[in-house]
Amino acid sequence: MNNLTHFNEQGRAKMVDVSAKPETVRTAIAQSSIEVNEIIYEHITENKIKKGDVLAVAQVAGIMAAKKTWEIIPMCHPIPLKGIDISFGWRKKTDGNWQLDIQASVKTIGNTGVEMEALTAVSVAALTVYDMCKAVDKSMIVGPTYLIEKTGGTTGKDYKRQSNDE
Repeated sequence: MNNLTHFNEQGRAKMVDVSAKPETVRTAIAQSSIEVNEIIYEHITENKIKKGDVLAVAQVAGIMAAKKTWEIIPMCHPIPLKGIDISFGWRKKTDGNWQLDIQASVKTIGNTGVEMEALTAVSVAALTVYDMCKAVDKSMIVGPTYLIEKTGGTTGKDYKRQSNDE
């Protein structure tokens, strides 16, 4: 167990001590999506969903989720986030359905990264779209969800997803 950073001497889970790591600018970009049918697409884009403006609510939900990631993912550290941006883009699929791509960019100055915050933001934004539209149709498909890019830290190991990995 000595090589595993999230286990203590007894083999039990622990949150890693990052206090010795220097503070650096850290960023992460993550993406998720939700596939919807033509009716839901029209309802969202024409603001006809009874629960309100779907994308506005999903955007706020994603931002709130990023800020609370440490409360729901057990080994995440509370991080003072400096910026969160969530954007949306529609794509028509060959089967006639629509895919809403959701992207989150998260930034901090700290001693641990913000990948989990970005991934949580897009996940919750997609789930919020599902929640707000499920009365119209429950066959929506959430995902895939993945990290696009991560920068910062002291290892010099930034990450950028190759387009063929998607």
